[in-house]
Amino acid sequence: MTGTLRIALAQINPTVGDAPGNADRVIAQIAPARALGAGLLVLPELVLSGYPPEDLLFHRGFRRRVDAALERLAAAADGIDLLVGYPEYSSGTIYNTAAWLRGGAVIARYRKQSLPNYRVFDEKRYFTAGTTAVVVEIAGIKVGLLICEDIWHVAPAAALRAAGAALCISLNASPFQLGKQSEREEVIAKRARETGMPFIYVNLVGGQDELVFDGNSFAVDATGRLVHRAPAFAESLSCVDASQAGRDAHLEPESLAELMGAEESVYQAIVTGVRDYVDKHHFSGVVLGLSGGVDSALVLAIACDALGADRVHAVMLPSRYTSSISEKDAAAMARGFGVRYSVIPIEGMFQATLAALEREFRGSAPDSAEENIQARCRGIVLMGISNKTGRMLLTTGNKSEMAVGYATLYGDMAGGYAPIKDCSKTLVYRLVRWRNARIRCRLTACSTRSWRPSSRTIARWTRSLRRALNAQPSCACLTWSSAMNTSVARRRRECA
Repeated sequence: MTGTLRIALAQINPTVGDAPGNADRVIAQIAPARALGAGLLVLPELVLSGYPPEDLLFHRGFRRRVDAALERLAAAADGIDLLVGYPEYSSGTIYNTAAWLRGGAVIARYRKQSLPNYRVFDEKRYFTAGTTAVVVEIAGIKVGLLICEDIWHVAPAAALRAAGAALCISLNASPFQLGKQSEREEVIAKRARETGMPFIYVNLVGGQDELVFDGNSFAVDATGRLVHRAPAFAESLSCVDASQAGRDAHLEPESLAELMGAEESVYQAIVTGVRDYVDKHHFSGVVLGLSGGVDSALVLAIACDALGADRVHAVMLPSRYTSSISEKDAAAMARGFGVRYSVIPIEGMFQATLAALEREFRGSAPDSAEENIQARCRGIVLMGISNKTGRMLLTTGNKSEMAVGYATLYGDMAGGYAPIKDCSKTLVYRLVRWRNARIRCRLTACSTRSWRPSSRTIARWTRSLRRALNAQPSCACLTWSSAMNTSVARRRRECA
């Protein structure tokens, strides 16, 4: 046996731009890692800057803060090595770099070679790709370094093995996507089998604007077998024991956090996104319109789970068209969650707006223009509360409504954050059922079995969808279920 090493994996939640604060978060992990007997503490990709730093990278002041933070970490790395991701500035060029710190100095730097430039990633705008494999020896074990996208390609890992690496550690900032964790584990297991090396994968956790990082750091042995998985959507410090005999390394099996199901992972991703968006932007809390329907009920639950009921303000904004059951349901939800609840009728605002527009609308039959005015009256009230109290407005629209135009610009689309904007109506019901089954405080959610549309209603929906989408009849059918579920929610409010 050549050597043994305990490696601590710290999946933490940095804030983009807060290099001093992020350095504090890293330093806070050092003493616990040492207490666990670790000889190496591994942090995620670009943890000092936060991910994605984007155009902050071009600010000289930000560069100075990052460099100062790295010096602090080097000085704090006493009795333990640190492997930390940061933006490296060198001769007018910026690299996405992993720095290995030991004894107060940087002893090695690895520069990311595969720069993603698709979907939410635009690293080629900011970084220059590295070209060199880096292997560092610690406790007799030769450790090769990769960063995130590198591990999805064959060549970087193969180059490490050829350079003498027995174990590979990858620093990552990989955002949540439904089913992504299984894909990560499958790809890294394939890399392990190709190279005959164990792999350790350390990921960010937390929300940053529209991105959410799920953590789920893990390790596989040289056969591709999963030997460790950290929890999802939670900061954690866990350890993996490594050893090397001859040219090959071995990882001891450790704890395996359970892989979340689809509904749980989506729900926790949304909760994490809301919590970090509100907290990292220093809002005192949130306000939202509570209609008595399923969408706003789900957003209320998410807000309370993310922030606590004391930071949530729900507002009912009834008009002449609001049914008594909607008002009762909204009040019951607010009581159930223990949030502050206000009822502010908008009939006066609505009448005043119609009076102001009377000459312009004269001779025209009432249509969606009047309906949209109601939504915009609600938006004015909610934004007024947001501006006055410092609480951010959450909007409650779902993806199905946005897709077919069942939403009002400057009305129910107003707000600073849309938690369920990427959830179809069918997914909204799945999330509600998941939460109802697991949390004592149950939502007032309707069942699609309680009411089914008539054939005449279905035909009307299909015609309207064709007009809205300007598509062929076959295309309109693809969104029929979304329209049905939207109408079921409306029916729930009006006729439950």
